[in-house]
Amino acid sequence: MISLSINGRSVEAAESETVLQAAARAGIVIPTLCFDPRISPVGGCRICSIEIEGEPHPQIACRTQVQDGMQVITHSPALEDFRRTLLSWEAKRVLPSSFSAEPDKDLHRLLRHYGIAPSGKRTQPRDLSHPLIQVDMSQCIDCLRCVHICEDLQGQFVWHALDRGADMHIVPDSATTLATSSCVACGACVDTCPTSALTDRNSGRGADIENWTRTTCVYCGVGCEMNVGSSKGKITRIRPVIDAPVNKGHLCIKGRYAFSFNHARDRQTRPLARSGRKWVPQSWDAALDQTAAEFTRIAATYGSDSIGVLGSARATNEENYLAQKFARIVLGTNNVDCCARVCHTPSAAALKAMLGAGAATNSFDDLELARTIFVFGANPLENHPVVGARIRQHVLKTGANLIVADPRETELARMASVHLRLRPGTNIALLNGLAHVIATEQLFDRKFLHERVTAWDEFSDFIKDWTPERAEVICGVSADTIRKAARLYARVKPSMSFHGLGLTEHTQGTEGVMALINLALMTGSLGKPGAGINPLRGQNNVQGAAHMGCDPATLTGSVPIDERRAAFETVWKTPIPHSRGRDLLSMMDEAEAGRLKALYVIGYDVLPTLANMTATKRAFRNLEFVVVQDLFITETAKVAGHVFLPAASVFEKDGTFMNAERRIQRVRKATAPPGECRTDWQIICALADRMGHGEQFRYECAEDIWNEVRQVWPEGAGMSYSRLEMGGLQWPCRSQDDPGTTILHQESFGHDRRAALAKIEYSPTPEQTSEDFPFLLSTGRTLYQFNSGTMTMRTANSKLRPTDTLDMSPADAERLGAANGGRVRVSSRYGSVSIEVRVTPLVTSGELFATFHDRRVGLNSLTGPFRDNRVQAPEYKVTAVRVERMR
Repeated sequence: MISLSINGRSVEAAESETVLQAAARAGIVIPTLCFDPRISPVGGCRICSIEIEGEPHPQIACRTQVQDGMQVITHSPALEDFRRTLLSWEAKRVLPSSFSAEPDKDLHRLLRHYGIAPSGKRTQPRDLSHPLIQVDMSQCIDCLRCVHICEDLQGQFVWHALDRGADMHIVPDSATTLATSSCVACGACVDTCPTSALTDRNSGRGADIENWTRTTCVYCGVGCEMNVGSSKGKITRIRPVIDAPVNKGHLCIKGRYAFSFNHARDRQTRPLARSGRKWVPQSWDAALDQTAAEFTRIAATYGSDSIGVLGSARATNEENYLAQKFARIVLGTNNVDCCARVCHTPSAAALKAMLGAGAATNSFDDLELARTIFVFGANPLENHPVVGARIRQHVLKTGANLIVADPRETELARMASVHLRLRPGTNIALLNGLAHVIATEQLFDRKFLHERVTAWDEFSDFIKDWTPERAEVICGVSADTIRKAARLYARVKPSMSFHGLGLTEHTQGTEGVMALINLALMTGSLGKPGAGINPLRGQNNVQGAAHMGCDPATLTGSVPIDERRAAFETVWKTPIPHSRGRDLLSMMDEAEAGRLKALYVIGYDVLPTLANMTATKRAFRNLEFVVVQDLFITETAKVAGHVFLPAASVFEKDGTFMNAERRIQRVRKATAPPGECRTDWQIICALADRMGHGEQFRYECAEDIWNEVRQVWPEGAGMSYSRLEMGGLQWPCRSQDDPGTTILHQESFGHDRRAALAKIEYSPTPEQTSEDFPFLLSTGRTLYQFNSGTMTMRTANSKLRPTDTLDMSPADAERLGAANGGRVRVSSRYGSVSIEVRVTPLVTSGELFATFHDRRVGLNSLTGPFRDNRVQAPEYKVTAVRVERMR
């Protein structure tokens, strides 16, 4: 550290800091206009000019490095006059209407501070082509912040500066409208723009925002923090938190713009009960009494295990903790699960079995330390966009190696050092081929194998038969390409892997993750910065929902029931059932067989999202009583619901979420719930009280619940709300002075110092193509929509992606006579749907890809009954289908 003087005050600074940074840390505000901490300093506006003793001319604070003994003046009369002159010029580009409508824009704040009136006039028409972003280049001051933030933060390169000097102007890469450009509507350019040249279209006026609340995003498992602006009880605008550890001042289109579902017209705000085909409004007392009476009747008649409970990836940790507690001590059953079953239970099971902890080994910050990044079965630029952007930026800026394993040519695959374009369903063959190269070419880490790994000899004997040539025949990736990828992963370290549902949603999903872990064990890519095995969690709190105990075999902390039974029974003051609980898929089987009679569904639209929809419908229709607790009348409620309990949204409650890197972060209430809506935890507690367990569910607030969680979960005991107010923490965090754990397994694994390699033999899925069903269909998400569309289909995002599409190669489209945008009939052995075609070279001939967010399409009518052979996760990624053009 060095010392300098700013305005006569001694300030300590790091040698690498600029004067602007040092001043900001000391609480000294230097005006800026072209500066944004998320991008490299430009220094073009000169508003941050300062005087430095010994320098004949003013210097630019954002680009001037501090020096020991430096004497700085930030606000002399001459500097202030200079700033007023510069701002007076810029005021000629500011429309008075925009000045009043958007008071928080940087230039508008400075004009107000210096008493300068705007005098601009519109000199060119606005671009209103995009449904989310308005462009008004009449008010552009050529600061280039939009250009640089699109390059440096998102990596999309949408905005370009043409010409120079007075002729400079900013245009999108389409050279026409924003709607026809490559813009992905992350909103970074709007967020950084210091004027009203770029603004949010459908948000409220900035001048009308009454409150800003810091909270955590409700979409994917990245865990982005955001500031929510509200006015008159409604969410009107969302902006990223600049210093958030995960998103670092960035958001994606869903986090920033897809919030209007919160105030959708069909939001349910009163309890309802089914009467024939209609829903009839009820009082809370009546709805809770009916629910309690039915659960009591069914348990008395058929036994406690005839009822199941499903927690929610959209609910908080506190609420999921209560959901499993309710199942176990109020209903007396271990029949409790959540949507983790259908996506990342294979990840958790594999990581737990091999490494002793069923969660990501490293932090997102490690990706910037990696020299090789291996993305397997994931498309993060669409499904985890902020992490995807960080991966892309790291590769672009540092030249780090990128290996992508995916049947499709995704955007990351196009820029990859190696694209392993494998056939769907052949992950094990590919991973074994990679392991063979590492073993036979002796690319393994000898020291790590000796100290931290067991079963090497047995594994070596097993893997020697998995030559790249053998793998090539099965997976379709050339032997040379397999060798190249293996050598990069093993030699250019640290190597970090990210994986998604393309690895887990198979009959060998769990074993696929185990085979990926083999590679990390062989190369010593665990317990180190820039390394590890890291599942990209699909929903915001899917990691937390399962970890809080919404799993039939584990309690809070993902510990087996019998391992921690005594500790929980002491806190809960009641026994935990000994019967074996059923997971979601088993519950569906039991319902179809007539043995499961009732289901309590919290924040989870099971029907359109579970594979093999026809069988799921049969199961639900066979249930005697179904309670749906949600924001909307979901497809599950429409088909099978008997009571509907209106829940508060993420913007209307307090609590915590757990992201994909084990980080616990605060969720804070920004607005009050509408009508009679209650938080999930309040509803669960009220129902428990009705059923005679009020004393065990007596909480005043979410923090009370969290403090009980900390009692029963030693690895989270150190994460009090008071600490979380200062920022998120990663478990294990066992005490109040524990800083949390950014990297797991540094000295030992969760169960032992050493981990065993796993011999995983390839077993083809029963789902195979045939003459009648010649295509292989995979399903997944899209950037603009989320999951089954419950939230995003009620926002302006639907204008960008209104319905599901079937991606088909040009060769297949030509052969079938299917036109881009035309409709086809897709049929499998299990069902049939009508869907719009999107002709694209991103898929291989003979393979198809479809999204599933539009309930009108009902895509999961096509997916089949096959499941992971260890944890029963459905196989979504391989379905044999035929395609017929609709006339």
